[in-house]
Amino acid sequence: MNLLDKIREPADVKKLNNTELEKLAAEIRRELVRTVARTGGHLAPNLGVVELTLALHSVFDLPRDKIIWDVGHQCYVHKILTGRLSRFATLRQYGGLSGFPKRAESLYDAFDTGHSSTSISAALGFALARDLKGDDYQVVAVIGDGALTGGMAFEAMNHAGHLKTNLIVILNDNEMSISAPVGGMAAYLSRMRTDPMYSRSKEELENLLNRLPHVGPRVLKVIERLKDSFKYLVVPGMLFEELGFTYLGPIDGHNVALLKEVLQRARATRGPVLVHVITTKGKGYRPAEVNPGRFHGIGPFDPETGEPLKKEGPPTYTSVFGAEMVRQGEKNSQLVAITAAMPEGTGLMPFARRFPKRFFDVGIAEQHALTLAAGLSAAGFKPVVAIYSTFLQRAVDQVIHDIALMGLPVVLAIDRAGVVGEDGETHQGLFDLTLLRCVPGMVVMAPKDEQELRHMLATAIQYNGPAALRYPRGEGIGVPLTGPAQPLPIGRGEVLRQGKDVAILALGPLVYAALAAAEELAGRGIEAAVINPRFVKPLDADLILTWADKTGCLVTVEEHVLAGGFGSAVLELLAAMGKTGVRVHCLGIDDKFVGHGKADVLREHLGLTPAGIAASVQEALAGRKKTVARKLSAREISGG
Repeated sequence: MNLLDKIREPADVKKLNNTELEKLAAEIRRELVRTVARTGGHLAPNLGVVELTLALHSVFDLPRDKIIWDVGHQCYVHKILTGRLSRFATLRQYGGLSGFPKRAESLYDAFDTGHSSTSISAALGFALARDLKGDDYQVVAVIGDGALTGGMAFEAMNHAGHLKTNLIVILNDNEMSISAPVGGMAAYLSRMRTDPMYSRSKEELENLLNRLPHVGPRVLKVIERLKDSFKYLVVPGMLFEELGFTYLGPIDGHNVALLKEVLQRARATRGPVLVHVITTKGKGYRPAEVNPGRFHGIGPFDPETGEPLKKEGPPTYTSVFGAEMVRQGEKNSQLVAITAAMPEGTGLMPFARRFPKRFFDVGIAEQHALTLAAGLSAAGFKPVVAIYSTFLQRAVDQVIHDIALMGLPVVLAIDRAGVVGEDGETHQGLFDLTLLRCVPGMVVMAPKDEQELRHMLATAIQYNGPAALRYPRGEGIGVPLTGPAQPLPIGRGEVLRQGKDVAILALGPLVYAALAAAEELAGRGIEAAVINPRFVKPLDADLILTWADKTGCLVTVEEHVLAGGFGSAVLELLAAMGKTGVRVHCLGIDDKFVGHGKADVLREHLGLTPAGIAASVQEALAGRKKTVARKLSAREISGG
């Protein structure tokens, strides 16, 4: 029987000796590769923290002690060790385990996470609550070196160092975030890993001890057992010490015995402690070790070769955006591209290779990315910031205060807008329209397909003010990509299908679902017009009002929350123009967060399919007839 099958809770991990823990680590790695090969997910980060997670569960007493995982994409091992092995095959599937920590899922998950650099702040909150209540438990934040490029992490460390309360921060240093790390912090940690002073000091210490009879060799053996745990004694000038933390490390993050020993030391130390752990992202699975960036977050793959199982299909919106950025960059020497640690994910690697001096990866620092773009724009350049919708949320003030207030021509290329899929609540791109639509001077667009994406990028670059275009994750529709990209007239939509009974205003690629719904409705005797609004701000008011008058019934469709979204904009327009007799049905996401699952499964659940749109149209038409009937009845009763 495998050791893994005997683990039901963290208490079972505590019963294992170091040799058994090493065997368990190998079993966990096999389980990770086998499961993620089928479900997709964050493989490389989890392979890198197997021994660290085992050591944490061995030393700390969960759930009394609290472990908070920064981002949380490295929590799979933790889930396996906390009674969720039997459900691990449902990872990231609809109705199954989340790929991130979830308090509603397990009492061992202390805090929900999904975005970077939040763990130390949350952990300090737990520590202060503990102190205020007079409790006595440990609080541990596990944060990667990439997440330390986020300013929020340093805000929390600065506060924790000032307060001097008991708090343990584990710095999981694997020399990677999602892509290779950038910036001063990455260079600082690299120097710590390779500081020649450590090597010289260790060599001098060994020579000295070897010259001491009897006692020296015995002490040297102890030092050799502890290996790099003594490094913290001889590496000088630690930034973390200056911030008020006791610094322990760097230590081998794959030596479970050493990890346990150092964590016990951290547990016994008063005040804030930082344990610097060196790990290998993708450890134990050769394809992930060789290419940790690709295996950071990956779809289903062949576990034998590591090759993805993805079928051939149309290019992704991301790749079309990346290719068009290169074309635009060749025409415009003032065009610059900015990303926050996502050069591959946002499709900007071709631009980075073609124009290295005009490409800027700022690390996981979205606020800085936006204000950097504002500065570049104010100095005469045309910045395009490629950013996921969910990460744009972290920099809303910068959009308003640093870009829009001065009317600066900065382009926001918002990738992963709408339903993203298996990453769940923290990553669904469902709030960007609401956040941006209220910003004065902001132009907001949504392409119906990959060809229109090219045109909208050209439109945004040409526009002399702040502009945003939102587009989804995954493959495009498959339309031909022909001719050079042409700027579109700002605030003008297009009619794709005529109809007298109802007008469907569908945003983005849902236009194609709306066209399919119109075909289905035609078979039921309902003639539905289909309109591609293109612009959420400014709206094509003339077009919308014309079709409101023609049909008396509008159905808006958007892959976004309804509160403040595209449908709200249409309702505001009709109210402002006194069109109170028009029946409007808004189809989108109600007042709730959307969980994880395959995107097409989620869209079906949300009614964002041809069948769902057709049903909403019939509902809207039935509602209009009922409204008219009630009004007639009221007039008859009053004698009108």
